[in-house]
Amino acid sequence: MKVILSCLLIGLTVLAIPGKSYAQGEAAVPFLLLAPDSRFGALGESGTGLADNSAAIFWNPAGIAFLTGTEVTITHSNWLPQFNLDLFYDYLTFRTYLEELSGSVTASVTYMNFGEFVRTLEGGPEPVGTFNAYDAALTLGYATKLGTDWGVGFNFRIIHSRLSDQPTGEEQGTGVATSVSFDLAGMWRPAYLDIFGWELENRLSIGANLSNLGPKITYIDAKQSDPIPTNFRLGFAFQILRDEFNSLVYTLDFSKLLVSRDSTSSDEFYTGIITSWGDNSISEELRDVVTSMGVEYWYGTPGDFLFALRSGFFYEDPSYGNRKFLTFGAGLRYDIYGFDFSYISSIESNHPLDETLRFTIVIGWGAVPEPQRGFPRGI
Repeated sequence: MKVILSCLLIGLTVLAIPGKSYAQGEAAVPFLLLAPDSRFGALGESGTGLADNSAAIFWNPAGIAFLTGTEVTITHSNWLPQFNLDLFYDYLTFRTYLEELSGSVTASVTYMNFGEFVRTLEGGPEPVGTFNAYDAALTLGYATKLGTDWGVGFNFRIIHSRLSDQPTGEEQGTGVATSVSFDLAGMWRPAYLDIFGWELENRLSIGANLSNLGPKITYIDAKQSDPIPTNFRLGFAFQILRDEFNSLVYTLDFSKLLVSRDSTSSDEFYTGIITSWGDNSISEELRDVVTSMGVEYWYGTPGDFLFALRSGFFYEDPSYGNRKFLTFGAGLRYDIYGFDFSYISSIESNHPLDETLRFTIVIGWGAVPEPQRGFPRGI
């Protein structure tokens, strides 16, 4: 299975997803963990606690419970630009608040293109054709508030992975697979909080997201099925500064891949979310937790023109992936339009992710978040 294995290796290598499980190839379709948007990508890939735009479909769909209005975004990035490969991904999102449903409906499309490959037979190196390889996902969701300070969000996802287009030799599978998954998320965003006499008015937000819960995906046969990358994220956001023209927000995320697998088998997702914490000692499991953080500064007049500067830091333990990089970015908002970009600068020289750029176009109308006025509250 030269073609399929080659594609799998490329897919697992280029995405650089958190954790030792990823490094060992324990989860399929790793593009589902790729930070998809420019804004939170510039915040060190942290957004679970903030989650105040349509990209929250990925980071924490419960954050959309506090939003009203309608928003559409599209993100594009050429992946691993240093290698000059035909690798790119696109991310399209949509959200809108429906009063009759007392919440928002959401949708997103994620597409990861691996480029064109030459097909060969098992008996020799001569090419017999070409094919395109890609991963894609369609996500549909709903978010609503449970009281004044609490929000919940749910996603359902169809996953399609095309790593080849036909079997080779006596292989049973074609290298094409389809599966499903779902996400469960919550958000606590208190309107008022008194911490030992320190009064906080709409400045703190805490969120959690358990994503990619679903059955294994099969490329060849059931015995060789691979788990999808079930992941847990816990995030915090705090607005440090807020006045008429300025806003400064700090974000902090912790994430862990919840996949349990040995050399012969892997657990189903409903047991893997528990057993993945017991593969090693607690101290080792905590080392497998990825930490990311960022700061976002906004300047301007709400409802007119806004300008943002962003920076962040991403850290992964040396024994569990060893990714360490700084992120930078900026954004503009004028009327209903917006533009964001982000840039990755690896701390290690010649890292594949170094100099990766993301670009996002935003169109939002109706009630949209205004950073100077604190975190969005919805209605």
